[in-house]
Amino acid sequence: MLRRERRLLLWLLAAFLVLGAGIGLREPTPPDEPRFAMMAQDMVDTGNWLVPHRGSEIYAEKPPVFMWMQASAYAAVGDLRIAFLLPSLLAGVLTLWLVYDLARRLWGPQAGMAASVALALCLQFGLQAKRAQIDMVVVAMIMGAVWAMGRHLFLGHSPRWMWFGAFLAGLGTVTKGVGFLPLLMLLPAFILERRGALPLPDASRGPWRVRWSLVLPAFLAGTAVWLAPIALEVLRNPNPELKAYVAELLFKQTGERYVNAWHHIKPWWYYSEVVASLWMPGALLLPWLVPAWWRRIREGDPATITLLAWVVMVLLFFSASPGKRGVYIFPALPVLCVAAAPLLASLLERAGVRRTLFGYGLFLASLMGVVGLAGLVGPEAWSAKLAESRGIADGDVQTVFAGFLVAGVLGLAAMGMTRTRRVVPGLLAVTAIVWTTYGLILRPALDPSSSGRTVMAAVAERLPADAELALVAWTEQMRLQADRPVTDFGFKASGKAQWRSGAIWLAEAPATRWVLARADTVPECVDAAQVIAVGLSNRRAWALVPGMAVAPRCNANDLD
Repeated sequence: MLRRERRLLLWLLAAFLVLGAGIGLREPTPPDEPRFAMMAQDMVDTGNWLVPHRGSEIYAEKPPVFMWMQASAYAAVGDLRIAFLLPSLLAGVLTLWLVYDLARRLWGPQAGMAASVALALCLQFGLQAKRAQIDMVVVAMIMGAVWAMGRHLFLGHSPRWMWFGAFLAGLGTVTKGVGFLPLLMLLPAFILERRGALPLPDASRGPWRVRWSLVLPAFLAGTAVWLAPIALEVLRNPNPELKAYVAELLFKQTGERYVNAWHHIKPWWYYSEVVASLWMPGALLLPWLVPAWWRRIREGDPATITLLAWVVMVLLFFSASPGKRGVYIFPALPVLCVAAAPLLASLLERAGVRRTLFGYGLFLASLMGVVGLAGLVGPEAWSAKLAESRGIADGDVQTVFAGFLVAGVLGLAAMGMTRTRRVVPGLLAVTAIVWTTYGLILRPALDPSSSGRTVMAAVAERLPADAELALVAWTEQMRLQADRPVTDFGFKASGKAQWRSGAIWLAEAPATRWVLARADTVPECVDAAQVIAVGLSNRRAWALVPGMAVAPRCNANDLD
């Protein structure tokens, strides 16, 4: 027992170190990281934790639970570059443990470790665990709900576990709308229970009607973590903006976004591409796993039936919506690893499986090596074009390619040492090399251009110390990287609308006020000779416009 626990602890510690490699070495970068980090910082600075703001506007696209976590981490450690990544890191390690523990309870310690390792090897898991997006946190909540409900449904533990799982599903729902997904697992489980295929708890714990009737109250209790305080605030505060905020979150950003999505429109078969790429190398095992799963289903294994039915329902649910992103189906991956757990050991005894996985490891390592070598010794025009299009310094470009080359060489060496007989340790080594290189070398090298740090450093260098700064057609990373308080004129308003408000603001003190704007939005009436180009960030050019270049020259008609 002690040896098994020590092995698990070492495994989770290794995962923490690999997934945490690079924390503190970079700033938040698009698409989502600067937005959430900015709002978390504002929560701590202003004390307003209930309603998140993106600059001067209320942010009504996601509930604030994830931002609460980042804000709490920021308040605890005092360094936003560390704090903004901590929730995803801890959620990733927690998910590995939840997968291990559920599989262990169902099929033994070997199956538990196999499931956890399988999840860690999949590309999408590492990618999300090293990003400060909501998805890793909500997946941990979803997996926690599956773990808790599974203890009751599959093992006959107390009904309190099912209620706790429903509570976690509610908490996940107010973290991101898809948090309710674990409740779908109750449909096949209920059918199996009525057929007598599930282990029942002791009769003294209550009839099935009582056990199942308390699922909804437990779910609602989870949602009340956010819904209760915001409902009280709406009742107390008659501000119509607050009511509009709640209405948009509860309706437009949930039901309407699913039924009538307005972006990320993809064909119905889009998720097959996601599985075939981001679920590697696990996707390579599907030709062997599917027949084995089918045999277990025919044998009536309730856990396999319920877990796989849930995965299928999740895939169908997201495929039915016109709006699709690869990360949407991420919650199904940990559960699929649990369902595969009792089969993985026997599959690895097959030479064909080991060769397939070995080929994947060789391909991944070779790809990194080839990209790195091509960047370092290939045509200079290629790397120069990359640097110019993204505003990356030449030295940082060379660092990126050198990182790829080193990672590729180390990966090939790891696969060569382990070979097919010990392919899993080889894959673990390659995966650790990928994510360590990503955290310690690649992301820090790209950070000055992708985070807006270079542009904002140029702005700070050119602005007088007492100058006031406003943003037009701005991105969250610009506000986050500013060295002084900034004014904005809305985020969702058009560039022209922001410029109209900005011109009025500049006219009040043209000698001391400046605007930082996306270069392609600067009006023609502005004196171009006074505009200062401050560089590229995320392939967009930015310009610093002094008030004196606008106030004497532009009127309302010029800005329409």
